[in-house]
Amino acid sequence: MATGTLHDTYTGTTIAFVRGQDTSTAVQIDHVVALSDAWQKGAQQLSPEQRRDLANDPRNLQAVDGPTNSQKSDSDAASWLPPNKAYRCTYVARQVDVKALYRLWVTQAEKDAMSQVLHSC
Repeated sequence: MATGTLHDTYTGTTIAFVRGQDTSTAVQIDHVVALSDAWQKGAQQLSPEQRRDLANDPRNLQAVDGPTNSQKSDSDAASWLPPNKAYRCTYVARQVDVKALYRLWVTQAEKDAMSQVLHSC
């Protein structure tokens, strides 16, 4: 049986994890730039290989608290930021990195939210 401990950056909490049908929702793998958000902002113009790379890029994947990831859903930085304020700079910097690497765009509201977070770092 797979077990472990996750030091969740999104919430700042520690999660004891035991893999199983009743517990696997406790930890989920988040796409830092949600795939739906990426699709709406340019990924539909990427090749199938580039889209696969985006979906599997370690810069865009992070183990996190499952319920918090579900709250995030496919939100961008204008709609959702990690509740752990100490991690927001890293989170937004990762989003900027991924979006730049895959040539994805941002809305004005998203740009404003990202700028606000990054200016406080």
